[in-house]
Amino acid sequence: MAASLGGLGLLQGRVRLAAAAAASSPLRRPGPRGLVRGGAACSPTGKGYSSEAKGEEELRVRYLDEENQGIVVLGLNRSRAKNALNKNLIKMMSKAVDALKSDKKVRTVIFRSEVPGIFCAGADLQERAKMHSSEVSSFVSKARATINEMANLPVPTIAAIDGTALGGGLELALACDIRVAASSAKMGLVETKLAIIPGAGGTQRLPRTIGVSLAKELIFSARIVDGEEAKSIGLISHVVEQNESGDAAYRRALALAQEFLPQGPLAIRVAKLAINQGMEVDLVTGLAIEEACYAQTIPTKDRIEGLLAFKEKRPPRYKGE
Repeated sequence: MAASLGGLGLLQGRVRLAAAAAASSPLRRPGPRGLVRGGAACSPTGKGYSSEAKGEEELRVRYLDEENQGIVVLGLNRSRAKNALNKNLIKMMSKAVDALKSDKKVRTVIFRSEVPGIFCAGADLQERAKMHSSEVSSFVSKARATINEMANLPVPTIAAIDGTALGGGLELALACDIRVAASSAKMGLVETKLAIIPGAGGTQRLPRTIGVSLAKELIFSARIVDGEEAKSIGLISHVVEQNESGDAAYRRALALAQEFLPQGPLAIRVAKLAINQGMEVDLVTGLAIEEACYAQTIPTKDRIEGLLAFKEKRPPRYKGE
């Protein structure tokens, strides 16, 4: 890998080799876990979309253009079902994520709702009630796999929570790198109310986000928190007052995505990989992962462009090469 990191497959292989080398070192301290793969809604200005997927009414995929080129918005749009996750929506999400992960022009992905007052109510319980127990297991496995693929997208992902995010809806948001919510939003993993547990990553991602003890408390009680409390416990990164349009969290998410655009796209992808891989191992192994990742940025054209831009006192023109 020199000019392009492609799908980061080669880099991930080198990261694993680095981790294995660190693991064999006598200086290594025992780690808790082995390596795991780390992990649209309209524009506030009324413009900015270059294309939109056709025939996918429940999930709208929009590629922003002009000053927002490189940002993709995935919008949940099942208004009559409060964006509940059914088989069809999971299938469309999987298809969209599969396309995004191999698109080198994508720089950041924002997940949001196009239904006022709701982000995602979780699983579609009406559909669930009609399923045989074997079908339930298959559906949950597919939902878990799809959300894992979302978490593994090589670019930054932001969840814009402008309404209620419960159960699988919050699990979807937890799979994103960053979460932004309106103060009026409601969030919770409420599965124990139905005598089940979170099955799409919630029991694993919530403790990693807010700590084990508090995560247990929220899951055991099925408690729902608002945006302010979610910010105070570290569940979200930013809380904003809701506006008349009902899209305050989306506007904040878009502003964050705009901050990422000027930076080296390959560097951001490698940084995400290094962070995600490193958080699952001990520090010594994590430093080896960082070393392997850093090495992949050295031969890139973007790195040379960054140095030239600094020398010439001008903004860099990165091409992702």
